[in-house]
Amino acid sequence: MEVRSVYKYARISPKKARDVAREIQGLPVSDAIDTLNFTPKKAAFLIGKTLKSAVANAENNHDLAADSLHVKEANISDGPSFRRYKPRARGSASAIRKRTSHIYIILTDEMEVEEKPARDRKPKSKKKPAPKVKEPEIEETEEEVPATQENDDLTNVESAPVAEEISNEPEAEAIDEVSEIAEEVSDESSEGQQATEEEKKED
Repeated sequence: MEVRSVYKYARISPKKARDVAREIQGLPVSDAIDTLNFTPKKAAFLIGKTLKSAVANAENNHDLAADSLHVKEANISDGPSFRRYKPRARGSASAIRKRTSHIYIILTDEMEVEEKPARDRKPKSKKKPAPKVKEPEIEETEEEVPATQENDDLTNVESAPVAEEISNEPEAEAIDEVSEIAEEVSDESSEGQQATEEEKKED
């Protein structure tokens, strides 16, 4: 059976109260009270007050023995905040929040079954990967070239240089014609220069 006690609007911030509530989580009632008595914090006094109220509820309302109880949950939730202001420089004001908390403590006389730690548990059996299937090897075979095709290739190779020679003949003729014309032009220019020199001498 579970027994519950609540302390609402406790004048302490939830962050400070949670540090103390975390220490008594899961302890027997006697150990939790001893821990709170030797903790020099305001939160320890407020949580101890709530814990003693829960023990009194269990003994008077549900006829439970205090020795069989342990702390199942010790939760701290946020309450409303009082807003105050403090004057600061240049006529400004800074806000001050005076926080409150709600303390919830749940006691139970049922013993929880302890779970085995993770290192003692047996590892889960891993599924073995499926065996790889070997793909059939494909043998590469050389394709036989028919004899007629080989003869055609040979004829193409032999005829290639001949075609180049034929194509080069007109180029050679054109080069010879250009060289002849250039010689004629050079001869005419040399004759013209000699004639001009003779005219100058006569003058």
